[in-house]
Amino acid sequence: MLSRAAILSVQRPMGALAARAAATAAGADRPVRPEHPGKVRLGFIPEEWFQFFYNKTGVTGPYTFGVGLITYLCSKEIYVMEHEYYSGLSLAIMAVIAVKKLGPAAAKWADGEIDRIEAEWKQGREDELKALQESIEAEKKEQWRAEGSLMLMDAKKENVALQLEAAFRERAMNVYNEVKRRLDYQVECRHIERRLNQKHMVDWIVKNVMASITPQQEKETLNKCIADLSALAARSK
Repeated sequence: MLSRAAILSVQRPMGALAARAAATAAGADRPVRPEHPGKVRLGFIPEEWFQFFYNKTGVTGPYTFGVGLITYLCSKEIYVMEHEYYSGLSLAIMAVIAVKKLGPAAAKWADGEIDRIEAEWKQGREDELKALQESIEAEKKEQWRAEGSLMLMDAKKENVALQLEAAFRERAMNVYNEVKRRLDYQVECRHIERRLNQKHMVDWIVKNVMASITPQQEKETLNKCIADLSALAARSK
């Protein structure tokens, strides 16, 4: 009874059969391609399967085949409908309802979690790149400081060389002043010795001259001087 009812429910009118026959005859030389490749029906059956049955059996062919197959399985008790069947049917219905109702929310939540995790990974990558960039800048700065240390070392060496030169010149000036002081001392000693010799000689000459002059010569010299002074005075008048 069930198979007969299924067959009666899927019978096609004659007009549909004629239209299918005309369409099949018109398009026999070219295959019918699906308008939307990748599209599915009933949530899991590909559109290409329906197009295949359409080309072979017409528009109602897939449905006839499906209903007939189910009717055959149930009528021959190949598929036994016991309590597990209803449990499975209930689970299937619940799964479909869960997919239809909870699927978008779960997909939205999963997409949000994926975006969040991706943002965290991206932020971590950017932070790591920033830290590496800062490390590179710090390394460049340290290299610049190392170059500055070399320049500072050269400046210190030059400063030490200048200090050595200044110390050398200072000691050379000290030697010059010391030698000049000693030479000046020797010159002063020679001058003093010469003055003493001159004074001693003058005193000796004066003493000898005074000792050689007699009183008579002194008197005559004195009179001569007076006479010369008188003559000079008279002449000046």
